[in-house]
Amino acid sequence: MPQNTITRSRRALTRTHKAAIAGVATLGAAALAFTAVPGHGQTTTSDAAVSSARVAYSSEQFKGTADVAEQFSRPSLQGQAAAKEKAAAQAAAKKKAAAEAAAKKKAAAKAAAQAAAKKKAEQARKAKQAASRSVKRIEFKTVAAKTYANNLDGWIKHSLDIMKAKGIPGSYNGLHRNIMRESSGNPKAINGWDINAINGIPSKGLLQVIPPTFSAYHVAGTSWNIYDPVANITAAANYAADKYGSIDNVNSAY
Repeated sequence: MPQNTITRSRRALTRTHKAAIAGVATLGAAALAFTAVPGHGQTTTSDAAVSSARVAYSSEQFKGTADVAEQFSRPSLQGQAAAKEKAAAQAAAKKKAAAEAAAKKKAAAKAAAQAAAKKKAEQARKAKQAASRSVKRIEFKTVAAKTYANNLDGWIKHSLDIMKAKGIPGSYNGLHRNIMRESSGNPKAINGWDINAINGIPSKGLLQVIPPTFSAYHVAGTSWNIYDPVANITAAANYAADKYGSIDNVNSAY
């Protein structure tokens, strides 16, 4: 009996071709196993049928097999697309977060600059107000400067203010009492008969001070003219404070 021969293709077969060949081979085997059954009920196999039936190999893909391959490859493509979409979404979210962070940083810097400018403006405003108040105080002091009468009462009061500022003791009554005894309130009075006059340095002014004493006990801020009432009183009170503790303690020539 002639043997079945299968002509094999020397070409390299694809996975789809192999699946097609396997399907055809299965169908051929089934055809050989089941032939026409005779009337007596016996089953016979024809040698001629066997010898003439060749297994045919097809290079065409089964449509069903192609669909299966497509179905298997589809999830992989879908997964790749989903991965790309996810990566794109993550990149977009990262870019958005970076933009938001930059915007917040810029807003914070702007707010800080505005706060610094506001603080600087407030400091300038306060400094201006302080300077204005200082000017007003100076103007007020200038306008409200104390004045004194140009007489014995005014001279004594002016001298007492200077003595108080310089820490020189003495009272209105102490000054007035000694002035009346020494010069009767005459700022131009000169003693031309006592020992000082004999020695060439006569006593002068309201409190009859000799020139050397006036120079030694002169009070800064007053006139250097010995006949000036305020300068004469303050110098004499300064001398009396040094020698007697206060002009109030002097009750005679000193």
